[in-house]
Amino acid sequence: MLVPLYEAVHERLDVGPGTRLLSLGCGSGLALVMAASRGAVLTGVESSSPARLALARERLLGENREARARADVRLTDRLPTDRPSGPASAYTVVTAFEPIGQVAGETEELTEVLAAATPLARRGAPVVLVGWGPPERCATTAVLRVAAKLADQDRGTVRLRPALRDDLEDAARRAGLRPDGSGRVACPFGYADLDSALKGLLSTGLFDAAVAATDQAQVDKEVTEALHPYRRSDGTVWMPNVFRYLIARTP
Repeated sequence: MLVPLYEAVHERLDVGPGTRLLSLGCGSGLALVMAASRGAVLTGVESSSPARLALARERLLGENREARARADVRLTDRLPTDRPSGPASAYTVVTAFEPIGQVAGETEELTEVLAAATPLARRGAPVVLVGWGPPERCATTAVLRVAAKLADQDRGTVRLRPALRDDLEDAARRAGLRPDGSGRVACPFGYADLDSALKGLLSTGLFDAAVAATDQAQVDKEVTEALHPYRRSDGTVWMPNVFRYLIARTP
């Protein structure tokens, strides 16, 4: 669903041969596949989901990939500890494509990750942060309110909250980065039917707290009901969304 965002950022930063890219929270590796097709040397870090990291390895390091690609791709479950020996070995681009702005505490967590990653990048290297757009521009926000309502029944679970205008700038500044431009990209969520939409949304992890506070059946029922306004006459589900990205610079 975020392919338009990845394309916009790669194009704006001229990702290609000569780019050494560090992807924080690389997920299942789709953005890395796109960067690899542009000729970049890649390191992907995915610490929250072994399953997503395994899929990224399959996509980028499968037997059908050329030996050159294997040499140019590094995938790991933790941030590299080897510091660059000079400008030639430092990362030239850092991305954090996992959108923030729906879960309380995300800004603080992202700040810690960025502060640890900054020493691995060149001076003045761009660092890309991504957040959800304004609630009125994101149809999916209405569905996420269901997760927030259900999760609120358990005071010990993760709290959901609306995206704030300065989430990205706050995270960048706390990490010692200098904001240097931003953009917005339309990323509609489209699904073949209600079942596909339910499966896709639940896979984001944003509903895990709701499941823990209630049960899977209730979450499935209420999310499906919330999706009905976005079901079109042919049965497909279409939710327009806007995501915002911030480009910050390392000191």
